Amino acid sequence: MGGGQVTDEQDIHWDGKHVTVAGLGVSGVPAARVLHGLGARVTVVNDGADERARAQAAELEALGVTVRLGDGDTLPEGTELVVTAPGWRPDKPLFTAAARAGVPVWGDVELAWRLRRPGAAPWLAVTGTNGKTTTVRMLAAILQAAGLRTAAVGNIGVSLLDAVLGEEPYDVLAVELSSYQLHWAPSLRAHSAAVLNLAPDHLDWHGSMEAYAADKGRIYEGNKVACVYNAADKATEDLVRQADVEEGCRAIGFTLGTPAPSQLGVVDGLLVDRAFVEDRRRNAQELAEVSDVHPPAPHNIANALAAAALARAFGVPAQAVRDGLRAFRPDAHRIAHVADVGGVAWVDDSKATNTHAAQASLAAYESVVWIAGGLAKGATFDELVATSAKRLRGVVLIGADRALIRDALARHAPEVPVVDLDRTDTGAMREAVREAQRLARPGDTVLLAPACASMDMFANYNQRGDAFAEAVRELGA
Repeated sequence: MGGGQVTDEQDIHWDGKHVTVAGLGVSGVPAARVLHGLGARVTVVNDGADERARAQAAELEALGVTVRLGDGDTLPEGTELVVTAPGWRPDKPLFTAAARAGVPVWGDVELAWRLRRPGAAPWLAVTGTNGKTTTVRMLAAILQAAGLRTAAVGNIGVSLLDAVLGEEPYDVLAVELSSYQLHWAPSLRAHSAAVLNLAPDHLDWHGSMEAYAADKGRIYEGNKVACVYNAADKATEDLVRQADVEEGCRAIGFTLGTPAPSQLGVVDGLLVDRAFVEDRRRNAQELAEVSDVHPPAPHNIANALAAAALARAFGVPAQAVRDGLRAFRPDAHRIAHVADVGGVAWVDDSKATNTHAAQASLAAYESVVWIAGGLAKGATFDELVATSAKRLRGVVLIGADRALIRDALARHAPEVPVVDLDRTDTGAMREAVREAQRLARPGDTVLLAPACASMDMFANYNQRGDAFAEAVRELGA
C-alpha cells in the first residue's frame, strides 16, 4: 500500500495533477504549499476541525488549495496521488480506497526524495527505536566540523522539503527517519544508513513487531557505501542481511567493546575505527576519547559510534569526528544533569518514553532512585525491571499506568521500596521529587526515565521534564 511506481520528479508533469494531501500539521501544510507551487491541483483532507486546523486551512485556502476538514477517510474524486502525514495509520479507509483505485501513497519523505534536483546532496540516514535525534545531531556536528554544508533534517530541524528545494545546495544531509516515515517512502535510497536498535514500539500502528522491523529495515534499501548496524542488537544485523544494496556496499558494525575488522568500537577509553582504514585486520584509527562524548553514558557512546560510522562512510577525517563530538551538546530532556542537591545527582531523561530507552538510561548509573510511569502504550515492564533491579535504591511511580510497573517490581524487585503516587495532576511531579529526595542517599542518582508516554499528565515529554527540573531547583533553593 505504501508503494506505487511513479517516476522521479523531473519526469512528473505536476501541472494539473490531482494530489490529495492527508493531514495538516507539521508535514501536511508545507507539502500542500510545495505541490500547489508546482501547479498541482491540491486537496487537503484532515480528520480534525479544531481551531488550529481551521487556521491552517484558511492559510492554504488563501493560496487556492482546497481543504476538507472533519473527513480524512474519503478519497477525493480524481485523486492521482496521495501524500500523507507520517502518523496516519496504513489501515485507514483513505488508503484502502487509494489501493483499490491503484493510486500511489507517498509520505513527506518520499515527496522530498522525488523532488530532489539533479546532483542533489546525498542522504546519511538514521533510524532506530531510540537515539535517532541525538545521533543525527551528532552526525551533523561532525559533518560541520569537516567543513561541509549540512543540516539535521527529517523528524527534526530543517524541513526536508525546504532542504531539498532551498536556493543554496547542501553538501550532504543528516536525516532522521521514523518507522512511519519509512513505511511511506518506497523509493528512498540513502548513501549510507544506520539502524541503531530495535525494540517493541508503535506496534498498534504497524500491527506486529515483524512489520515494525521491516519498515525500519527499508532504510538500508539501495544503500551505496555502508549499512551501519549495532553489533549488540542482532535484529539490526539481520536487517542488513535482508537488504538489497548496491554492489560494493559494506556492513559496518558498532560496538561498546573492542571492534572486529569492519567495526567501530571502544579500546582503552578511545573510540576507534577498524572499518574505514587501510589493512583493517591489523590497523585501527583513533577517532575520539570517550570523554569527548556528552554525556558519556553507554547508550550515548553507541550513538556517537553510529554517527562516526556514517561520517567515515562519507569520507570525513578522524579529527572532524573528534571536533564534532566535542562541540555537540544533546537536546533537553535527554539524560540531562539538572543539579546536585545534598550529594545526590538529579537527571532528567523525560525523553525515555519506552522501556528500551529507560533501560539504557538506568544502565548508566550504579545506584538509582527511579521516577517512572505515565501511559504505557501497551508495553510490559518485566524485562526492564528484572534487568535494572540491582541498581534500584527506590522507585517513585506516577501516571495512569503505574500499576503495570508496580506489579513488575513486586515480581522482580520485591525488596526495593516503592512510593505509588495516586494522582495524575501536573502537581504530582513536585510530590514525586520530594519522595525521591526522601529515598535517596549521597552518591545516588535520582533519574526521571519514565518508560512511558507523558500525555496522561502533561502536554508532552518536554513539559514533563520541565516540571521535574523546576521541582528539583526548588529543592536546591
